[in-house]
Amino acid sequence: MSVDPPAWVRDAVFYQIFPDRFARSGRVPTPGPLETWDASPTTHGFKGGDLYGIADRLPELHQLGVTALYMTPIFASASNHRYHTYDYLAVDPLLGGDAALRELLERAHALDMRVVLDGVFNHCGRGFWPFHHVAENGAASPYRDWFILDDRVLAGDRRLDPYPAVDPGLDLAGPASRGGYRAWWGLPALPKLNVANPHLREYLFGVGEYWLRFGIDGWRLDVPTEIEDPTFWPEFRRRCRKVDPEAYLVGEIWTEAPEWLDGDRFDALMNYPLASAILGFAGGASLDLQVVDEHRMYRESIRRLDGAAFGRTVERLMTNYDPAVVAVQLNLLGSHDAPRALTVLGDDVAALRLAFTLQLTLPGAPCIYYGDEIAMAGHHDPDCRRSYPAEPGAGDQALRGFVAALTAARHEHVALRQGAVRVVGAAGEAVAFQRTAESRRALVAVNAGRSTQVVEMDGASGAWRALPGLVSAGTELREIDGARDRHSVTLPAQGSAVFVEA
Repeated sequence: MSVDPPAWVRDAVFYQIFPDRFARSGRVPTPGPLETWDASPTTHGFKGGDLYGIADRLPELHQLGVTALYMTPIFASASNHRYHTYDYLAVDPLLGGDAALRELLERAHALDMRVVLDGVFNHCGRGFWPFHHVAENGAASPYRDWFILDDRVLAGDRRLDPYPAVDPGLDLAGPASRGGYRAWWGLPALPKLNVANPHLREYLFGVGEYWLRFGIDGWRLDVPTEIEDPTFWPEFRRRCRKVDPEAYLVGEIWTEAPEWLDGDRFDALMNYPLASAILGFAGGASLDLQVVDEHRMYRESIRRLDGAAFGRTVERLMTNYDPAVVAVQLNLLGSHDAPRALTVLGDDVAALRLAFTLQLTLPGAPCIYYGDEIAMAGHHDPDCRRSYPAEPGAGDQALRGFVAALTAARHEHVALRQGAVRVVGAAGEAVAFQRTAESRRALVAVNAGRSTQVVEMDGASGAWRALPGLVSAGTELREIDGARDRHSVTLPAQGSAVFVEA
């Protein structure tokens, strides 16, 4: 089967938003008190960000170079992150309801910005109306097979208990919940959906179709590997693509998984393996290994890398998938599920600049986690979900300007957003790679070390032009002994440079 990702993603710069924490518009009535906007976030507290607030800040994002939004779930839910869905066909009223999404889509599309929503179809919230029906009626409910119930519940010998007593010894990774039904990681708040049931399947496929018809541009799919039925995602793709042939479908899989990108399920994955490599290389000596160790997935994936090791990792990741897939992988540095990039990098803004340089010049669709561009910090959730500053011009505006220069260069030069990549040199804690697309070339060099580094490069022949604002002071690019096919680049400590063919 051939892969056919939507062409628009190759040129996109995404921006991930946690809607409760980005911006309050003042247009959404609140039913009661909210957490103070600037206070440290809590697990259950609501800050009151809404979709109108996001729409109001679209011009700022457009100026940053953003061309697509990815928002964590926005459907009705009893959690601030809204992964506990209780109505898949209604935008949460605290976010402004369906009217707010309509306005956001219209204003985003007027700026040629796409909008991708988060779909949670492996599990739901215990407020989901069919689950409530089963909780009220037990085995007599016609919705009982939408969930995976214990035999005693099915036999009518016991009722569901959505609020069971806490058992400190419960194995959360086990398949059964103590409430009489299977739940995600055994957590009673997240009943697992039985996608083998044809009526539930049709409901979920209908959800995917409904919001695409409403105007969204794609889906990010939550924990897709936990849906055991191998026929579910191919059918979901077929149904979505029938509504919108350009719908972008990206799966939340944290590891390398080329078998998921053969053209029958997803267009791309959230590229955590590349994020781990970038953080492990750009961080250098500042990489906070304690923060890394506290995160289950980062503990297994992030290691300090020198230039050569980073280059080998990039080459593997770029050849592990079809080139058309590589071009649309969702390349992130952090997300709502991980410590913020700045915190992983030991609060070293210079290291974060290097990480952004790599993220925005390597193949794939870069995705900026809201606030990273102004150097927001944060440990594991809920701390990585802090509120975006309400005051205009807050945060590190110099870093924001640097990110804007990178996105502008990416939009202007096709070789920085499409085509192949080849590592042309590495030395110590520095690496250089060349991008080629449509007979145009770009050259990127990064030194994560704390001293000046010279990188000799093979095959980087020709004349190169430095991009203003993207070449560190003290950088020198020259031919080696007059050989036009060999150059060297001298980079200052924690320096980087982006060149395009003159």
